[in-house]
Amino acid sequence: MTEPLQNITDLTLRELQQALSALGEPSFRATQIHQWLFSHRAASFDEMTILSLALRKKLAESFSIHQLRAVDHQECLEEGCENPTQKILLELQDGIRVESVLIASENRMTACVSSQIGCPLQCPFCATGRMGFRRNLTAGEITGQIYALNELVAARVPGKALTNIVFMGMGEPLLNTDNVIEAIETLTTRNYRFCLSQKRITISTVGVIPEIQRLGKSGMKTKLAVSLHSADQEKRESLMPIAARQYPLKELGKALGEYSSSTGMPVTIVYLLLRGINDSLDDARLLARFAKTFLCKINLIDYNSINNIKFKPVYSAARELFQQYLMNSGLHVTVRKSYGTTINAACGQLATVGMPNPQ
Repeated sequence: MTEPLQNITDLTLRELQQALSALGEPSFRATQIHQWLFSHRAASFDEMTILSLALRKKLAESFSIHQLRAVDHQECLEEGCENPTQKILLELQDGIRVESVLIASENRMTACVSSQIGCPLQCPFCATGRMGFRRNLTAGEITGQIYALNELVAARVPGKALTNIVFMGMGEPLLNTDNVIEAIETLTTRNYRFCLSQKRITISTVGVIPEIQRLGKSGMKTKLAVSLHSADQEKRESLMPIAARQYPLKELGKALGEYSSSTGMPVTIVYLLLRGINDSLDDARLLARFAKTFLCKINLIDYNSINNIKFKPVYSAARELFQQYLMNSGLHVTVRKSYGTTINAACGQLATVGMPNPQ
């Protein structure tokens, strides 16, 4: 049985340049091919009419073009919203599947995309973490999710397109930073069909300090969101054991202070409220003390119930007291609405089904 050809969309632009060089072609050809793949969305090399027949033949002998295939689609209409939240299950070239979510709210169409298959961090409140970790997504697979979700938008409202992207799907984006940055650069490249401002993109992380420092020095204008969930080191370790031990609060706070100072942009602190665990006024006091050390805003989110996981959402009265304490401390605080809970598309609920067994 012959091995399948390498999917050319999995190559970064630099790798594509190297591949073209190996075929005896000038590097500018790689830029042309990259644009055909990610702007024109070519499904075959024959469509790349700017290239010679000889080069198209060489490419077809060395590579395949595989676009992500939708194998399932669910939607639910949120209260007070004209357009539904939609979850799409996409199959990759190797048969593994990944979930992505389209969130419609007010005047926004937000793509919530995944960066990994599963997650190695194993936070006990997260369905994705219970899957374990399979592999990183390539830059092409990340952008493929964006195009698939954008097609959902256009299919419902012709002429409409995505307005925002959040890396809040499956996995930890800053454990796959190279491919995340490569995908962002493709999605924000001028003169490409899909060109979005970096300021409309948010990267969410558990607090991977070296990569936060890297982002702060990169010159990128994306937003940064950090999942904190407790400002008590011991309690955070119980909720996020791997992340909290590797990246303790003291060092994380220092890194976030350096990030906000160097970029001039506030960090969003994401705080998942769990009943009886991190929702007391003492927890709010610790969070306020932590958050006052750098430029930030705080997003409080409710826990979304997951089968066979013991955690429970906070009572509304406790949430209001928690929020009011933070606001009285002079902090910018919002309560973030969860979308897609009835189709298991909300924060922490993504977990692919029908994933092939490891070989």
